[in-house]
Amino acid sequence: MFVDQVKVDVKAGNGGNGMVAFRREKFVPNGGPAGGDGGRGGSVVLQADEGLRTLMDFRYTRKFKAAAGGNGMIKQMTGRSAKDTVIKVPLGTTVTDAETGELIGDIVSKDQRLVVAKGGRGGRGNIHFASPKNPAPEIAENGEPGDELTIRMELKVLADVGLVGFPSVGKSTLLSVVTSAKPKIAAYHFTTLVPNLGMVRLDDGRDFVMADLPGLIEGAANGVGLGIQFLRHIERTRVILHLIDMSGVEENDPFEDYHKINHELTSYDPDLLKRPQIVVATKMDMPDAEANLEAFKAKLATDDMLPNTPAVFPVSSITQQGLKALLAKTADLLDTTPQFPIKGVDDLKHRDYTTETNADFNIDNPEPGLFVLSGEKLERLFKMTNLDHEESLMRFARQLRGMGVDDALRAAGAKNDDTIQILDYSFQFMD
Repeated sequence: MFVDQVKVDVKAGNGGNGMVAFRREKFVPNGGPAGGDGGRGGSVVLQADEGLRTLMDFRYTRKFKAAAGGNGMIKQMTGRSAKDTVIKVPLGTTVTDAETGELIGDIVSKDQRLVVAKGGRGGRGNIHFASPKNPAPEIAENGEPGDELTIRMELKVLADVGLVGFPSVGKSTLLSVVTSAKPKIAAYHFTTLVPNLGMVRLDDGRDFVMADLPGLIEGAANGVGLGIQFLRHIERTRVILHLIDMSGVEENDPFEDYHKINHELTSYDPDLLKRPQIVVATKMDMPDAEANLEAFKAKLATDDMLPNTPAVFPVSSITQQGLKALLAKTADLLDTTPQFPIKGVDDLKHRDYTTETNADFNIDNPEPGLFVLSGEKLERLFKMTNLDHEESLMRFARQLRGMGVDDALRAAGAKNDDTIQILDYSFQFMD
């Protein structure tokens, strides 16, 4: 089964908790704080694998969770850092945040690694909080929470050349003749239900990847037939081979077919028509093919649908007529055609894990006497606070005051003994 779109839940590991501990060795009176730091939590990492062709593996496994870091220990011992969870994906996979639509990354090179959920850093032990005023602090941080999100992975096959055209015009046959690919070939529409890839190698040493893209018919942009679900795979191609049946067996007008397919391409993405296109007149071994080709060329000469009138190459995959000239021209175009920007990828920036995504906090007043605090930074500070030690709670209170939470609560109408809630923790407001 060919799967090219999936949603997956990923959870990075939390950092290990820092420890509150003191030196207890004999003959070392008042040894001072000695609590170790927690270890780093594991990240969830996607890695390119050239052996994969689809996202089929994710059809049955939709949740991935990395391990948490080890807790800090006595004698300043740091907890063990967790290993990253590495997930293999095929080349050509685009990854976005399923909730926000933000681009996380595009996996297009061999062994490329992409962090989709970053593990939390370990919490600091009490050794870091010693000061002249407080030489024996009972303060330690809990580990930072790891990222948790739902990602959407979309596969857009890496092919240099894309074959487009109505069903049964000979795309699969051409692919099977010029490459070692073995697509299913039959005399009925929609024989090809998934994209097929093959490597073309020329006698002069040049090579390129060719993809047969199925299911494109009139109305595909509106969901007719297989719809446009496979047109995403043409976004990475640099040259389009537009196959048109010249045999006349289907009793279709080749020029109308040419216009209908290009209309579906431009309905999906108008920039697709800016790519070099070669018209491949197929089934030229049939009796009426020559006459149909001449009529097609006459109409094409006066057509302005494409920026440049495409070259026309008559071929027969059965007799292999014209295939060498077609492949040589295709390779020449590839030599002079750069990579095109991918729709929705090159216009967006990758997620930056080094900066704060949201430093603000929010105050809600759902009922009299109750104020609910929320916000990414505030909630993370709370989760990293060790509630078992009063000094840690006092430090958290100072952090809130430094963020301006106290003043904001007063401005929102908070009074003495009102309830302040952060996640599932509540305390009283004292002015």
